[in-house]
Amino acid sequence: MSFDQLGLAPELLRAVARQGYTDPTPVQREAIPLVLAGRDVLAGAQTGTGKTAAFVLPILQRLNESAAYSQTSGRRPVRVLVLTPTRELCLQVEEAVRTYAQQRPVRSTAIYGGMPFDPQVRKLLQAPEIVVATPGRLLDHVGQRTIDLSKVEVLVLDEADRMLDMGFIPDIRRIVALLPRQRQTLLFSATFSDQIRRLAADFQQSPAFVQVTPRNSAPELVHQVVIPVDRERKRELLSRLVLSGRIEQALVFTRTKHGASRLAQQLERDGVAATAIHGNKSQPQRTRALNEFKGGRVDILVATDVAARGLDIDALPHVVNYELPMVAEDYLHRIGRTGRAGVDGDAIALVCVDEAPLLADIERLLGRRIETETVAGFEPDRSIRAERIALRTPGHQPRRHGGGARRPVGRRPAANSGMFPAPRSGAAPAVRPGAGPSAKPVAVPAARRQSGALPAMGGQPGQLRAMPGERFARS
Repeated sequence: MSFDQLGLAPELLRAVARQGYTDPTPVQREAIPLVLAGRDVLAGAQTGTGKTAAFVLPILQRLNESAAYSQTSGRRPVRVLVLTPTRELCLQVEEAVRTYAQQRPVRSTAIYGGMPFDPQVRKLLQAPEIVVATPGRLLDHVGQRTIDLSKVEVLVLDEADRMLDMGFIPDIRRIVALLPRQRQTLLFSATFSDQIRRLAADFQQSPAFVQVTPRNSAPELVHQVVIPVDRERKRELLSRLVLSGRIEQALVFTRTKHGASRLAQQLERDGVAATAIHGNKSQPQRTRALNEFKGGRVDILVATDVAARGLDIDALPHVVNYELPMVAEDYLHRIGRTGRAGVDGDAIALVCVDEAPLLADIERLLGRRIETETVAGFEPDRSIRAERIALRTPGHQPRRHGGGARRPVGRRPAANSGMFPAPRSGAAPAVRPGAGPSAKPVAVPAARRQSGALPAMGGQPGQLRAMPGERFARS
């Protein structure tokens, strides 16, 4: 099936063609006709499946065909509200609106925290028809009476499962209470927990159900590999993989914000162009880091789960789990950043002995063992015993909320099917993986990268070019 069989207007088909797309993805093929028909939709789609276009394209067509649409001046109400969990996803969706609406412009704006309030007020005074927002900042504008939601015709909850995880559901309920009861509601979620289904029951009327990816399934085009390595040699190994040419441009995940910044600084000292993105960065800093990554000026973008959620990156060659997530499902979200839009990708996990139980959880979720590879010169020392994983860097004091002493956070390690030795008995001190003394920098200058120094994985290396909605494609 091609896009011209979905009932989209000619100007939208031309906009799609300009972006180089010819055939719709499964979620687009299923959802677009339903949205055009005015149905509420409950769609299960992981990041990277084309879900943004699946609701942006039919919404633009409905706005343009509606009798309420007018090119005349004067105040127009907010007609479409899109709620997203993160600033990056908010910007991405609003960029997609502008990209696909070029031939028949629709006023839109993005409202999110971390930026000055007054410029957003001025944008709202220009009467946008589409507002893309994060819940907290939107409620700030509601409280200041700088936005009127009483005429919203379409509500989109994008990545509803992540908004649930981040505690936004009470805010979303407050926002929905301000909207007209008669509206179209589209809910997109990577997973369908009981709570997500209850939200759908509360917010939607007889929704059409679209499920394009089985729950807890890894992307088919992602080649996964685990590389065992000692906790204190992770950064050295990562630098070697980049400088040797095995890893090209990669999104690298850490557990903590402080750890992300520190890793980026260490990689820079090794001669690897790297930058970090996390919640402690200001929005201009985060935007600059993304632009540098998209423009190919840096090879490595180090990120935490929250900061990376919603980054729509097509054809990104590599995702690296520098530290495994504490929740197995987050591993699927991470590796879903690669192996998209029909292009193969690689997901590499650098796993130390402390993370054996986390790896076991992930493999149970996947229902299979992940391929293991040992890199020469970085074989793990089996005399090193497992230690408890701490969720903060030693010496980095977290912000306290309320009184009382803080209990150490982490989980006790366990043996993992022979890859690592079983931990010895007795309590172990809390040590964050990779927090030990830094190894000597890899003495391989960036200008002398050898693409054949280590085995290549997952297709030919290619240059990245920016695409709308913070996407990448090999040129």
